[in-house]
Amino acid sequence: MNNTIATLDPQIVWKNFYLLTQVPRPSGHLEKIQQFLLDWAKEHGIEAFKDGGENIVMRKPATPGMENRAIALLQAHMDMVPQKEDNSNHNFETDPIETYIDGEWVKAKGTTLGSDDGMGVAAIMAVMESTDLKHGPLEALITADEETCMYGVNHLSPDTCQGRILLNLDHETLGEFTIGSAGGINISASMQYKDVEPEEGDIALRITLKNLRGGHSGLEINEGRGNANKLMARFVRQAIADDEARLASWHGGNMRNAIPRTAQVVLTIPKENLEDLKELAEYCQQVFQDELKGIENDLQLTVEETEMPAGEVPQEIQDNLVSALMACHDGVLRNIPSIPNIVETSSNLGIVSIESGKADFLILARSSSETMLEYVQEMQESCFGMAGMKVEFGGGYGAWQPNMDSPIVRTMAQVYKEIFDEEAVIQVVHAGLECSIIGSVYPGMDMVSFGPTLRSPHTPNERCLIPTVGKFWTFLKALLEAIPTK
Repeated sequence: MNNTIATLDPQIVWKNFYLLTQVPRPSGHLEKIQQFLLDWAKEHGIEAFKDGGENIVMRKPATPGMENRAIALLQAHMDMVPQKEDNSNHNFETDPIETYIDGEWVKAKGTTLGSDDGMGVAAIMAVMESTDLKHGPLEALITADEETCMYGVNHLSPDTCQGRILLNLDHETLGEFTIGSAGGINISASMQYKDVEPEEGDIALRITLKNLRGGHSGLEINEGRGNANKLMARFVRQAIADDEARLASWHGGNMRNAIPRTAQVVLTIPKENLEDLKELAEYCQQVFQDELKGIENDLQLTVEETEMPAGEVPQEIQDNLVSALMACHDGVLRNIPSIPNIVETSSNLGIVSIESGKADFLILARSSSETMLEYVQEMQESCFGMAGMKVEFGGGYGAWQPNMDSPIVRTMAQVYKEIFDEEAVIQVVHAGLECSIIGSVYPGMDMVSFGPTLRSPHTPNERCLIPTVGKFWTFLKALLEAIPTK
């Protein structure tokens, strides 16, 4: 199934993307992909090394006669978001991604595809190995753990790269040039508690909310998709109120930048309340389906008996935790006042874990406004603080402020128009990109982000539109030839 994509056009890009699908590279487990990239570069006679931030850096000299061009820095991230369907046994740390062609799309079997940002890395590899391109001096920066904490760019040294034009290949729509993006910060809330024994005579139930669409918490946060943790909080709160339910465990979501697709809790209840709780689950499922009609068409809320847990959350702590999950902000807070169709500030309740004496919540807040990002932090800190939780902040990155007079964007718009006889869209996005951090390390760098068309990144429905890869490659080649002189 896999190797059919290696024959797609342009083959120089697709064959490299196929190679990437064969190397496990989930965020946090990048040893194999780092070694693969170093070995691949050595095999092709390309200068390459790993820097102190776990990034892979490559360099290629200018083609003869173009040595006076400005150095262009091609940039993409090597890690991928590990999301899979509920029935998938895929192990992201050991198994290759199984790809297939579905009409004009390349997809993965039951998992994320890794085109975010494998397509960017594959294009860099294609540029580096190609012998018929015309270009000035080139650098490549393939960064580590962008999807979790932007570790690579946060540990980038000022003397690692010489380029002053950054071509970030981490955008999801052909024909769009991104010149600005939101900043973000991880908000974690935690608490330790001592389990108590379940009541004698109670039974245990496993409640599963599944088949939500999930999605990218920046690009798709404005689409009204259901957050499994927030929906589950509504059910659990009502089960506590109506059926004397007690919370034993909760596991929802696994990435702070992916809208949670599933959540599962274990509750204990008096046996005589079983039928009432099942009716509550049916009622909540119908309510959620009605509220999210046209968006979450496959949502399911199921109840099954399970083994009695050894312990459960003390009642007062349980009530505080569930109240905090009900009260915490999730989704879009507001759009940019001057650009009403672009999200300015949002938060994503990405991970909830409650079990065995410990509760951990992780939220990714985003904003293109520094003061609004501070406001979201204070709001969430107040919410979880009232529940007695310890709130910490980390992995912060600033917004990438747009440069409306960018020389490289003007060049790109002209080249795009000449090739395709249509105007490119120049925009800012709510997603977080590494450009803001790279720009702080290299002040004055001229930056832009672009790429082929991808859809539903960070979900098992991630897919790449085949015809756009050829157009992207054609444009990238022409752009490298048009890079101005120093």
